[in-house]
Amino acid sequence: MSGERVLAVASEFYPLIKTGGLADVVGALPSALAAENVTVTTLLPGYPAVLAGLHAPAVVHRIDDLFGGPATIVFGGVGTAAVLAIDAPHLFGRAGNPYTMPNGQDWPDNALRFAALARVGAAIGRGLLGDWRPDVVHAHDWQAGLLPAYLRYGDGWTSGGTAPPSVITVHNLAFQGRFSTDLLPSLGLPWESYTPEAVEFYGGISFLKAGLLLSDRVTTVSPSYAQEICTPAGGMGLDGVLRARGTNLIGILNGIDTDVWNPATDGVIPRTFGTETMARRTANKIALCERFGLDPAALLFGIVSRLTGQKGMDLLPGSLPTMARHGASLVILGAGQPELERAIQAAARPIAMGLLLGYDEALAHLIYAGADALLIPSRFEPCGLTQLCAMHYGCLPVVTRVGGLADTVIDANEAALSAGVATGFQMAAPDAASLDRVIAWVATTWRDRPTWARMQRAAMTGEVGWARSAARYASMYRQVLG
Repeated sequence: MSGERVLAVASEFYPLIKTGGLADVVGALPSALAAENVTVTTLLPGYPAVLAGLHAPAVVHRIDDLFGGPATIVFGGVGTAAVLAIDAPHLFGRAGNPYTMPNGQDWPDNALRFAALARVGAAIGRGLLGDWRPDVVHAHDWQAGLLPAYLRYGDGWTSGGTAPPSVITVHNLAFQGRFSTDLLPSLGLPWESYTPEAVEFYGGISFLKAGLLLSDRVTTVSPSYAQEICTPAGGMGLDGVLRARGTNLIGILNGIDTDVWNPATDGVIPRTFGTETMARRTANKIALCERFGLDPAALLFGIVSRLTGQKGMDLLPGSLPTMARHGASLVILGAGQPELERAIQAAARPIAMGLLLGYDEALAHLIYAGADALLIPSRFEPCGLTQLCAMHYGCLPVVTRVGGLADTVIDANEAALSAGVATGFQMAAPDAASLDRVIAWVATTWRDRPTWARMQRAAMTGEVGWARSAARYASMYRQVLG
């Protein structure tokens, strides 16, 4: 079978709206899948930034009442990608973060906001838009998790037509979309859906659990993470649900959009590895160090990350003295838990450090292009994209041996170094002692410049794009279509 039409349903899409890696993945998949003869149209909430970013928008359907107000479905383009957006000002007409208020708390109506996303996705899957209907609907994360439930149960609004097969991808199991049972009637789902085999979860509702149980396939973003979430230690209360899916749960590794993260064209370093490349990397390091008043002759660690416990950032303050003892400096780009931001700032005295709280796309490119090593001491990591970007630019990742980090970074052990295939450094556990040891290991290796250059060469010439994974997604779609 060929020429499949897929409706992707997600809460983020780069370059329209982004808070993390979900946007990068959802934004990159359409062009990657086009090479597999799969056409993707992506359904998004109509946040102000989404509506403003659509090219040639046109209303293709009107809804009288979508959870408390009228809405329209708008079709438009973003580059070569086709996008549908739900223009419902009472739900999505809010600037800033798509999930939280300015005070950092969740929007109190998030259950209805993202139920609306799933409900419209299910309706389109059943033929709401007339002549155009998808062969497969692909939900991403908890925000679209109710979509398979709407397909299964209907609600008088999404019950027409034949339900297409559905797929859900888990980008991070920690976020499960859990809400009170009292909301079930407001969501338009029947009480028969409130069972352990559907939306019920420990006396409440879980959007993600509904998707995991009611979809035809479950994917997650790396093979190792697919195994980890089936264990009590990594399953976050859903390991039994995931084990029950058996072979219908698969891990497909993420890639990066090498047009967006392209050293050959975006003004940082060229893709070829040689003397010219190293000269450009040196220039980038000097520029990065000048921005933060650091010594370009020192080993430079970089961090591009959310500053949270999941990312292991609580380990950082205790390891800054170790970096200082090895003469290293550090640049951090990120934001997250306020207490961690304060702790990192308070601990910075023993080390030369640059810190920018927030996100700056251009600075992220410069960190990958100029830092010597990228620090990613995550406690768990479904896939991770920063290590892929870093390797692509010749910045060696320093990672915990978990999830997608373990799947993508080849550890600098003796065998890998002898074979010339090592692309980074793996620490065995996300704890302070392991982090201190790996910092010392990186510093020792960095002083051995021929070895470091061989690792950079291996990292930069590795495959980090979407081609292989897009083929696996296409194969999976065709399997669910029979």
